[in-house]
Amino acid sequence: MEYEVVELTEKMIAGTAARTSNESPEMGEIIGGLWGKLYQGGLISKIENRANAFSYGLYSDYQKDGSYKVTVGCEVNSDAGCRENGLEVTVIPAGKYAKFIIHGDMVKAVGEAWAQIWKMDLKRTWTGDFEEYVDSNMTGDATINIYIAIA
Repeated sequence: MEYEVVELTEKMIAGTAARTSNESPEMGEIIGGLWGKLYQGGLISKIENRANAFSYGLYSDYQKDGSYKVTVGCEVNSDAGCRENGLEVTVIPAGKYAKFIIHGDMVKAVGEAWAQIWKMDLKRTWTGDFEEYVDSNMTGDATINIYIAIA
């Protein structure tokens, strides 16, 4: 699976969050529930100061027990008003990332890409990995960028 190495500046993501792990039988339900809360639950309408029209799925705060924090939301220029609107704010640290460009079904293509990424010998820093949903094409031809923090 091909990728390019990119340097990113810090990003702030505002949305909703929960903890899970890849071993948790509820992982898919937890992550799907966060996306549902963002869109069907109307949380996205409370996100002010959006930096762009993209949506993000951020994986951060990795623990030795295999758990991590998942934040689903949008990039914001400022966290002003976020907490007052009931939003969780999580920072994507500046640094070097392996960028994978995925095309296809938003759920299936992303799941398949992660399965391949987990098998790769990347020098991961575990500081924050994320999916950037460039468009909301639900016809199966979406563009999604996956960024993995690397050393």
